[in-house]
Amino acid sequence: MKSSAISISRRLFSVAAIALAAGFSVSAHAEQVLRVTTIPEEAATEQIRKFEPLAAYLSKAVGMKVEFTPVSDYPAAVEALVNKKVDLVWFGGFTHVQANLRSNGKVIPIAQRVEDTKFQSVFIAKTDSGIKTLQDMKGKQISFGSQSSTSGHLMPRSFLLEAGLEPEKAFKRVAYSGAHDATIASVVSGKVDAAALDITVWKKFVNENKVDTKAVDVFYTTPPYFNYNWTVHQDMPADLRKKIQKALFDLDPAVPEHAEILKLNRATRYIDTKPENYKGLESAARSAGLL
Repeated sequence: MKSSAISISRRLFSVAAIALAAGFSVSAHAEQVLRVTTIPEEAATEQIRKFEPLAAYLSKAVGMKVEFTPVSDYPAAVEALVNKKVDLVWFGGFTHVQANLRSNGKVIPIAQRVEDTKFQSVFIAKTDSGIKTLQDMKGKQISFGSQSSTSGHLMPRSFLLEAGLEPEKAFKRVAYSGAHDATIASVVSGKVDAAALDITVWKKFVNENKVDTKAVDVFYTTPPYFNYNWTVHQDMPADLRKKIQKALFDLDPAVPEHAEILKLNRATRYIDTKPENYKGLESAARSAGLL
């Protein structure tokens, strides 16, 4: 993309973000604009880089203008969909559960990645820390991601509780970084001794040589669980919902343009999903005292 186009795009995102924060629709013609946001699992600049190509693809596929609006935190993504300030949201499993409860069951998950059927979290620490097991974390300083994160908080906490480790009692300090990239940085910098995060973000950092695994590495990987999905409000017209679903399902790794979009979204393919897939996460959240 040319520098002028990038500048225009960034101004659009900035204006849209201000409009959303103020509680207004980002368009006076909402029926002609598909408004999209995502939980801020990484920095806003990275969100834009990841989703701008998908937005362009969806615009062609559904025949509508697509506006991507970054939000400040996970709860803001939930509120944006519940209050119909946006039309389509990339949720983690836990934020989907929260949106479903906040809306009294008026949100619909329409697609997930193949990876989301057996998702995992990882715990990382400095390799010279002496931390090799979950029990070795006792008395240490640890970090989760956002409090509303599935892979960065809910499920790591759930598995810690199963191991007999109640974070607020077992650890010296519990911090919340707010995002997975910040979680990695907190361990690298020594702010905390260990941390939990999304396995796909960790693998991305390793593959892009953004972290030295000789210095910081995984010491525990959780069992699998359901995670992320694209969710819409039930008030979205059924034909539009089906168009969006079809567009996501049609993304083909054999097509170069599609392959790039899938890679940016850390996806093999998008597949169908259903509300029942997230009941286990709701139960885990209730057991962990997060609902």
